Amino acid sequence: MNAISTTNAPAAIGPYSQAIEGNGTIYVSGQLPINPATGEFAEGDIKDKARQSLNNIKSILAEAGLSMQNVAKVTVLLSDIGDFAAVNEVYAEFFQAPYPARSAFAVAALPKGAPIEIEAIAVR
Repeated sequence: MNAISTTNAPAAIGPYSQAIEGNGTIYVSGQLPINPATGEFAEGDIKDKARQSLNNIKSILAEAGLSMQNVAKVTVLLSDIGDFAAVNEVYAEFFQAPYPARSAFAVAALPKGAPIEIEAIAVR
């Protein structure tokens, strides 16, 4: 297994890697909507925050020489399931058919009080 790391996405906030590659599969850790340049949450509404989380994933995949088209599975965690439709609008900016498989869950809380966290699995 190989760790994948880039300064174009936020550093891990615990004992984990931004992503791990094993046998051609890249497991991207959950990405909060943190702007790597500031270390703070992206400004704006849930759409802006979803866009930041997805851009973080995109940057990590780019470090591995991949794109969002390599993503096979996405998990979206929301602190408010009422944000689902707005997040879908942004999600459609990053993916095209055939779309990755996806799960979306409402959760009681996310690290740092984030409203969203997104993780992905990509394949070479």
